[in-house]
Amino acid sequence: MLSPGERRSFILRKIFSLTGVVPIGCFLVMHLWSYSSALNGRHAFAGTAANASQSAYRWVIEALLVWLPLLFHAVYGIIISFEARPNTRAYPYARNWAYVLQRVSGIVVLLFIGYHAYRVPIQVALGNLDHDDVFAELCATLSSTVTGGIPAVAVGYLAGIAATCYHFANGLTNFCFSWGITTSRQASRRMAGVAGLVAIGLFALGASSVVYFATGSRVVLGWPASSSTPPAIGCGDLEQKKPKATAELFDSERSMSAELDASHAAEGRSR
Repeated sequence: MLSPGERRSFILRKIFSLTGVVPIGCFLVMHLWSYSSALNGRHAFAGTAANASQSAYRWVIEALLVWLPLLFHAVYGIIISFEARPNTRAYPYARNWAYVLQRVSGIVVLLFIGYHAYRVPIQVALGNLDHDDVFAELCATLSSTVTGGIPAVAVGYLAGIAATCYHFANGLTNFCFSWGITTSRQASRRMAGVAGLVAIGLFALGASSVVYFATGSRVVLGWPASSSTPPAIGCGDLEQKKPKATAELFDSERSMSAELDASHAAEGRSR
């Protein structure tokens, strides 16, 4: 029979494993997918952000379903990391290394999320950054370079996304074993393979967005263009433009969008 301390530890580890998949893992997939809308230009990206922020209770919902579970997962993950005593020299097995990499990647993920949250959602929440300016801000930030022309922030984002995808995939494998979904070694290996493919797909999605923001190049095709949206304004259109020229570009985009909306509204009335 478990002691009260062991029972508490057992429950906390179950919750820790669960929060890594639901809701944090689900939010990761949705977040990377929404950011990939940038591949179709500023209007598509701003539209996705606007749709996500329509709810009056958005910040309350995100706090309860994302940030609080993430805070618990991060704090308890740090506690587990300090309690762990892995010995990869004496037991250099794949799962032992995976355990170590899970702890290391968790720290990288925590730093990455903290930086990204401060640069984008927190600035939007504080009113320092408008939803319509997030696209241009990401273009400027991720395309900035250091000595030697290296886009350091973009490279950091790629490393952060890679660590996040690995952490999620390995956590998903552990979750399935911990919750009794995979009960055999063969089933666990199959689940690890599936999770690995999911991680590769998510990284490709996230990396495509980062590369686009940093270089203006599309590694993969963007979403199918819609006749109800104006021509896409990409990062390349914003580079080396003076504020006045950029403002004129945005005004032209808004004007074309309004004309298209009016045209579609007129067509709807005529039917």
